[in-house]
Amino acid sequence: MSKSFPLSAARPGVITANDLREGHNVWMCADGWTRDPRQATVYDDEAIADLDLLQAVAQSEIVVGPYLVEARRGPDGPEPVHFREAFRQRGPSNYFHGIQADRQADAQKTETAHV
Repeated sequence: MSKSFPLSAARPGVITANDLREGHNVWMCADGWTRDPRQATVYDDEAIADLDLLQAVAQSEIVVGPYLVEARRGPDGPEPVHFREAFRQRGPSNYFHGIQADRQADAQKTETAHV
């Protein structure tokens, strides 16, 4: 399987995907899949990572889009190296930004204008 980085003890990785039914970000762990990235299996052996990634791809009734991403070992488990993966771990924002925030502010002004 192709990777965007050379997997090694110095540059380990984790396998991540999205839960097919709920859409949540998930990480491969010893028991299957977890929503807690700190429980993800950390790979530094390319052959083992390739086998597990093939197994992940075969689990298309459970997850979609599995891929290996670079991680670093942290005190509480693997941590993302790149911004994109850090953003995925934090999950979607429930706050409006930009035009959405402006529209919400306008709607709140309209709601309170009659009070």
